[in-house]
Amino acid sequence: MKNRLLRLTDKLLSRKRSIIETVFDQLKNISQIEHSRHRSPLNAMINVICGLIAYCHQPKKPSLHMEWALPPSA
Repeated sequence: MKNRLLRLTDKLLSRKRSIIETVFDQLKNISQIEHSRHRSPLNAMINVICGLIAYCHQPKKPSLHMEWALPPSA
């Protein structure tokens, strides 16, 4: 990356890039979301939803710990 001024949230998320890429890799390989030959958009969306459901039921998932980004609850 080029050296330039970033917002604080962008800088913090760039440090978490490896975790984000790990999640994408798990979704593509373990949950088998990446498939380019669907014959209808409905089948493609069903495949994505089923992959996300399968990912949610994994016992151990990586986490970003982004409590700082959530607005305070009243």
